[in-house]
Order: sequence, then C-alpha cells, then structure tokens
Amino acid sequence: MEIRDTSPADAAEMAELLNAIIAIGGTTAHQEPKTPDQVRQGYIDGPGVRTSVLACEGGRVIGWQSIEHWEGGFHIGSFVRPGIQARGVGAAMFARTLAQARAAGIPEIIASIRADNVPGLAFYAKMGFRDFAQDPDFALKDGRVVGRVHRKLSLV
Repeated sequence: MEIRDTSPADAAEMAELLNAIIAIGGTTAHQEPKTPDQVRQGYIDGPGVRTSVLACEGGRVIGWQSIEHWEGGFHIGSFVRPGIQARGVGAAMFARTLAQARAAGIPEIIASIRADNVPGLAFYAKMGFRDFAQDPDFALKDGRVVGRVHRKLSLV
C-alpha cells in the first residue's frame, strides 16, 4: 500500500470511491453523489483544504483522507473503499495526515460521525479522538434521524 498526497488528477477516482460509499449508505452524512470537481474543491485543493492524502494499492485508490477548515474548525473526512475497511488503510493515511496537520499548525482536528456509523466511531476512537458534543437529532434528507457524534483530537 502506498500513502501519498493527493493531486487534482486523482479527483475522478476519489469521486468514484466516495459515490460508491454514498450509494451503499450508512457510513457517511453525504447523500448526493459528488462530481470530480466537487471532490477537488472540497478535499484536494480548494481554499479550505489543509491536508489531503490517499492510499493506493495496485495503482487503484483504496482510500483518502483530508482536513478542511470549515465552520471555524479543522474537520477531517476519511473514506475507505467498501469491503476493505478495518484493515489498516485509515490508520496508515492518518499517520501522514497527522504529520501534515502538525506541520500546518492545526491545533485540533474535529470528526463529525453519524451516530449509527459504528466502524467510523471505532476508527476515530482508536486514533485518539474524544467526544465533545452530540447531535441526537441529526437527520438525513429522507427524514431518518441517525444522530451525530462530534469528536476532536488536540494536537497541542
């Protein structure tokens, strides 16, 4: 597995991965498919993006992770190809993300996770994130209330 920084050329494959996760449902608050340009702006080189790394295996993107300055904080998003979660991809990306966040002077990283996303909650807990807020009324567009847990990791 190779962990490297993203580039604009990765946007289409990153969008494909994210859209596969959205289509399955259950592990992301995103509900509408994203275009490569939306992924580029939000996760690669848009004005709010502070870090952006991806994992490749056999020349294929198997995961990506980025930190964006949004709503006054530094928020992380982590996405791993369906079927290979919990095999170390997220942790490998996080090692690079964490080094980049520290180098950028980011004081803390926030993760907002659907309360029903058990693998996501486990991942961020394993990385050292701690709960600081709950949004039990967070609902999807179809009206389903899934809740949301907000966690943060202090880097200072």
